[in-house]
Amino acid sequence: MTSGEAARPLAEYLAGVLARIAPLPPLDLDLTQAYGNVLAEDVAAPGPLPAFDIAAIDGYAARTEDIHHAHPDRPVRLHVVGDIGVTSWRPVRVLPGNCFSVAAGAPLPAGSDVVVPPSYTDRGMAVVEVYQSPKRGHAVRRAGDEVAEGATLAKAGTYVSPALVALLAAAGIGHVVVRPQPRVVVVATGDELVDIGRSSQPGQIVDANSHALAAAAADCGAHAFRIGICDDDPEALRAMIDDQILRSDLIIITGGTGVGPGDMTRRILGRDGTVTFTDLSVYPCSALGFGTVGAEEVPIVCLPGDPGSALIGFEILARPVILRLAGVDPVFRPAVKAHLLETVSSPLGLREFRPAYVSERRGGGYTVQPLAGGPYTLSGLAEANGLLVLGEKVPSAAAGSTVDVLLLDRRR
Repeated sequence: MTSGEAARPLAEYLAGVLARIAPLPPLDLDLTQAYGNVLAEDVAAPGPLPAFDIAAIDGYAARTEDIHHAHPDRPVRLHVVGDIGVTSWRPVRVLPGNCFSVAAGAPLPAGSDVVVPPSYTDRGMAVVEVYQSPKRGHAVRRAGDEVAEGATLAKAGTYVSPALVALLAAAGIGHVVVRPQPRVVVVATGDELVDIGRSSQPGQIVDANSHALAAAAADCGAHAFRIGICDDDPEALRAMIDDQILRSDLIIITGGTGVGPGDMTRRILGRDGTVTFTDLSVYPCSALGFGTVGAEEVPIVCLPGDPGSALIGFEILARPVILRLAGVDPVFRPAVKAHLLETVSSPLGLREFRPAYVSERRGGGYTVQPLAGGPYTLSGLAEANGLLVLGEKVPSAAAGSTVDVLLLDRRR
């Protein structure tokens, strides 16, 4: 495609696809299995957190009025009437002139309103001398200080992170209702494909797509299953799809989305109405397919066979579908405005997604360095941490101009 005049705008296309995708039915999971999912319901605290008054540090639980006048030259002497550990459960009370030695996390004795750090004292065992008085409430955690009973701990749509698991566990919650992680099946099509472990040669191309897209699906939280290579055979393709319907929430097929004589995926699935193939005003991924299969209406996404184009297609279509299935909102990558470091040209009439490297500027803002695109998109993506977006009406962008960049996740 050299022009986007007859092609459909990407935003309009995505809106139509995503309107057909509903989040997966909720699932009640043990908290230990909930990490990586998204909450389907608000979670309320069944009780206060902390559940009772506790000491935040090791020290001496005392009454502020007994020690407020403590000074290194005039220390206050208190009788240490007992030790309270984390496992202590008997209720006790601090009387005037007394204190308790307490461990961090131990229940606070009634009547105390401060925990004196050992460094403020002579560290006495039966009698302690206090040389300095902390403020009232120092190192004291009152019941409900962090979370009140009935308060919302997390809202529906919240990603269950390790920190959230800790909060929910501390609040006494053992089960949560979540959206399950989507099961995504990835298949590469083409008679020319061979598996990894060898080099491409005339008549044979190494299948990079199924490996890359399975990794991309797992990276955005899905359970990814790489099926491998399917030949350009109508019966084999239909049989493969039928076999995967019950084990998948989304099927991703790559290869054969064009209009050439060898583009079997489009000819087979487009002809029987399983998938609608759409020419988009997008570069380098100008043709995408979407439909549903089986009585369960499992979504199916068809991406180009070129690995760089397939990964761009995954970003603009498959990833939002996966996140919508998982109940995540928003489904699109975060975007920033960035200062372009190098002049770039772009196909007129097409929205280009080009690999780029984004850096934060001292004093705020971002700069973006364009990387290899077009036929070299794959090598550019391997280095990129962002996607430079150039609109349909932008044939070129000069160095120094401000451009839109989608931020990619990178663990480095």
